[in-house]
Amino acid sequence: MARGIALNALLAAVKIGGGVFGNTYALIADGVESLLDILSSGLVWAGLRVAARPPDANHPYGHGKAEPLAGLAVALIVFGAAGWIGWHAVLEIRTPHRTPHWGTLPLLAAVVGTKYVFSRRLVRAGREAGSTSLRIEAWHHYADALTSAAAFVGIGIAVAGGPGHGSGDGWAAQAACAVVAFNGLSLARRALDDVMDVAVPYEFEIRIRAIAAAVSGVRGVEKCRIRKGGV
Repeated sequence: MARGIALNALLAAVKIGGGVFGNTYALIADGVESLLDILSSGLVWAGLRVAARPPDANHPYGHGKAEPLAGLAVALIVFGAAGWIGWHAVLEIRTPHRTPHWGTLPLLAAVVGTKYVFSRRLVRAGREAGSTSLRIEAWHHYADALTSAAAFVGIGIAVAGGPGHGSGDGWAAQAACAVVAFNGLSLARRALDDVMDVAVPYEFEIRIRAIAAAVSGVRGVEKCRIRKGGV
């Protein structure tokens, strides 16, 4: 988690600096989204810490719900980022501006590759730990890679088209907004599933029933209700 926060801090500085000097709003918006990633990573870390606490007098079933609640908070941050990017992208499209500098393109290509690799690692970690918030965080990094890819396309169009095609930068930011909003919806659904105790896969229930039936003295398993608790 600490590596993710450090990575986002570095990328945010690179993106915002590149956007300011390269005259591209899409890259600045992408950098702001990376700053929000830092906040979301902090929330996920805090949620995992709380979820790992043992049961106590006030929480006899443990603190496992803290983990999907942290994931839900991340999803809300993603929605907020989508709204901010979309609003400013509209203003950028309506306001004439200079053509972005070509040097922002290799910068974005490096950002896309870095974020994609990091998101894949988090996906594996979340799958191994059975953690919803880690998987949500992985999708958040993946969404960041997609927004950077959209910015790359828009800036590439603006650079190739020359004067008069600067709005491609703003349209790229709008595409990024749509991707971020879609991922926010997906992340919120996953977190809500855990909060609302959605049914586990049938294959998993069969395994639990078999384990219960194998206990000495058990004649049969009539009812089997399963809920996720902890990480």
